[in-house]
Amino acid sequence: MKNRIKVWRAEHNISQGELAERIGVSRQTVNSIETGRYVPSTILALKIARVFEQPVEAVFQLDETD
Repeated sequence: MKNRIKVWRAEHNISQGELAERIGVSRQTVNSIETGRYVPSTILALKIARVFEQPVEAVFQLDETD
């Protein structure tokens, strides 16, 4: 699953640690989501989308192989 989290973090000047704190996970979890090693739960995806004030579909996109 692709995502735009790293891009939006940079645009909003938010570190992985700050995002992690705001959504209630570890910085390592944020890193794993950004790099595609971990697919977040629906609730976590909604929390991330809320931070960036975007719909979930704008944050996450399915890969062609998904």
